[in-house]
Amino acid sequence: MAIILRLDRVMADRKMPLGELAKRVGVADVNLSRIKTGKISAIRFSTLSSICRALRCQPGDLLEYVEDETDDLPAEEE
Repeated sequence: MAIILRLDRVMADRKMPLGELAKRVGVADVNLSRIKTGKISAIRFSTLSSICRALRCQPGDLLEYVEDETDDLPAEEE
């Protein structure tokens, strides 16, 4: 299972360049670029909130859960 970041897609939909979003969010371009490319393992809720405010979107627009086919699912209780 994995969480995939869709920041690049939302930025493209909003026609928001990286530099402008970084300025609005108050983070360095390089840090926002890491978020955009998915090269992070965590994100602060305050940063996520600022990104959502700047892009006028919901967290679910930026995050997607994808389940691996190889993941074992727990047995359902009867």
